[in-house]
Amino acid sequence: MSTALSLMVFTLPLAARPAAQSAAADPTPRFEVASVKPSTGPAGERGQPGGRYTATRTVRFFIADAFFFGTPLETSRVIGGPDWIDSTRYEINAKGEWQPTPDGPPRELFLMIRSLLEERFKLKTHHETRELPTYELVVARADGKLGPGLHKSDVDCDAVFAARRAGVPPPPPRGPMDPPPCRLMGGPTRIIAGGTTMAQLATNLALRVERRVIDRTGLSGRFEFNLAFTPDRMPDGAPPPGVPAIDPDGPGIFTAIQEQLGLKLVPAKAQTDVVVVDSVERPTPD
Repeated sequence: MSTALSLMVFTLPLAARPAAQSAAADPTPRFEVASVKPSTGPAGERGQPGGRYTATRTVRFFIADAFFFGTPLETSRVIGGPDWIDSTRYEINAKGEWQPTPDGPPRELFLMIRSLLEERFKLKTHHETRELPTYELVVARADGKLGPGLHKSDVDCDAVFAARRAGVPPPPPRGPMDPPPCRLMGGPTRIIAGGTTMAQLATNLALRVERRVIDRTGLSGRFEFNLAFTPDRMPDGAPPPGVPAIDPDGPGIFTAIQEQLGLKLVPAKAQTDVVVVDSVERPTPD
């Protein structure tokens, strides 16, 4: 299943996740306690104050979370492994010494997930560079005109990030459909942004289309938009309060990007960093 339908609940500022570093450079952080068991429940992932982490995912998704190259890693860049790492979901309930930061989840959390996979799933991997199918994000029209849903942002994001780092109290709660200042929020049917660069939009789209997406728009600065689309697989249950119902006959994400933003995804190929699964085992029951 594509991560397009299973993005993290964390609301990440558009500065992106911290760049990954070699686990050998320092002692790898570990959860204090962790429970791992097979699950038939719905997919989901959440980090909570106090260092708690809960998730129900496939093992391939957990591996993609645990390894990243300065940006989130698509599951298509996790190569190899037995069939069950895609077919069986596992529920992880864990607690460790980590706290959310103004720039989103800290590097330590993702390294804790990596340690857990290595210890409980006996995961062994190595890195390679391979030529893989990608997409290039480009302006759709030859005259450069953008779509009706894509607008330049006038928010001073540098000032917003500085205020967060200084511990300035956040602004009052916003509505579920209001764009978050200098952040991008994504769900299974919508991407809402209030100050994102095209490179950051490309990173988010990569998680949905399961290929690396490279920004070739040539558009500088930050933008705001509310991109709505109908996924290949409709999510279970009703949408949250204040969020419009999904139109089952609405446009798919490729069409929505072009119609609403005036951009498009063009197939391409590029040398891409990947994580290769050398070996992995089913975990022993708790």
